[in-house]
Amino acid sequence: MTRVHDMGGRFGDGPVVPEAEEVKFHADWHPRALAIVLASGSLGTWNIDVSRHARECLAPKDYTAFSYYEKWMGGLAALLVQTGVLTRDELAGLGDAQISDLATKKLTADQVAGVLARGGPTERDSDVAPQFAIGDAVMTRAIAENTMVAGGHTRLPSYAAKATGRILRYHGTHVLPDSNAHGLGEAPEPLYAVIFPAAELWQHPEHPRDEIVLDLWQSYLEAV
Repeated sequence: MTRVHDMGGRFGDGPVVPEAEEVKFHADWHPRALAIVLASGSLGTWNIDVSRHARECLAPKDYTAFSYYEKWMGGLAALLVQTGVLTRDELAGLGDAQISDLATKKLTADQVAGVLARGGPTERDSDVAPQFAIGDAVMTRAIAENTMVAGGHTRLPSYAAKATGRILRYHGTHVLPDSNAHGLGEAPEPLYAVIFPAAELWQHPEHPRDEIVLDLWQSYLEAV
């Protein structure tokens, strides 16, 4: 069954309605939610792949009902408890508040801009050699699932499973989300930009000659 969060190219969800570029947030609490999630991530207790998987692990009923930033807050709440940063009672505002051992890691206002500018680079040195060159024809694996952890995180969308494209660009060697999201190590491997015709991904594309570019790890691909 298609994962509830893997919505790309899925029928029945209605049209995508573009918004004006100047629209950043729809409610006053949205930027606060974004800030809390980023600040919590800076504690170093989890990585970006773990946080993405936490949002994917929300109950399907909640995932379909929650707005974008409600998903972010739901995933964060789960992570705070799972990693021991907060207890359920503390999260609910019950009992006496205690100073966390992580308090010294909090970002001060003057540090925020620099931390955000640096981001979280994922490029790594690795002994894994690139198997493909620019222009090579490749096919994605037939099942778009994490092959290391059942039901685990992956960056291969289901609509791109068993699709044929060609290598557009080699990005270097990067942390593999399928491993990094589950505490199995960074397992860096080559990452490529792969270009696909729309007609290769969808049976009835509105514009068959359109092309879609996906960033895909080497273990997602095989030579054609």
